[in-house]
Amino acid sequence: MRQYTLQEKYPVYHMSLPFSETSKTSVDEILEHYKQKIEEDDKVAYIATFDHYAHTQGIGGEINPEIKAAKHVVFCFGVKLPSPDVMAVRPRSIGVVQMEDRFEISFLEAPMPVANTAMETWTRALRDI
Repeated sequence: MRQYTLQEKYPVYHMSLPFSETSKTSVDEILEHYKQKIEEDDKVAYIATFDHYAHTQGIGGEINPEIKAAKHVVFCFGVKLPSPDVMAVRPRSIGVVQMEDRFEISFLEAPMPVANTAMETWTRALRDI
């Protein structure tokens, strides 16, 4: 798992997952993994799955030809609501992109360490080796 700052402002967690290192064969299978983890935690609520690839294609947007599929699982940890400001960083999502030979998985760092730990653990669990 790599952590970096995207465009000099967005703190991102990222994992490249070669097909040879996971039993998952599609973006949908990976999203099912995340949905299962979300459902197992009574403090996390599943919200939706968003097909970013279909949306971009549907509006005539640009898609890198190396990208075969791209979806987000959207959910919320929201265990407290201390001020209106936290609404700016909720809900959370994890993006999964299928490339020719691998999956690229990424999510923004959450202001809540427990959320980061969970998302990182869920993501690392996709690696079979």
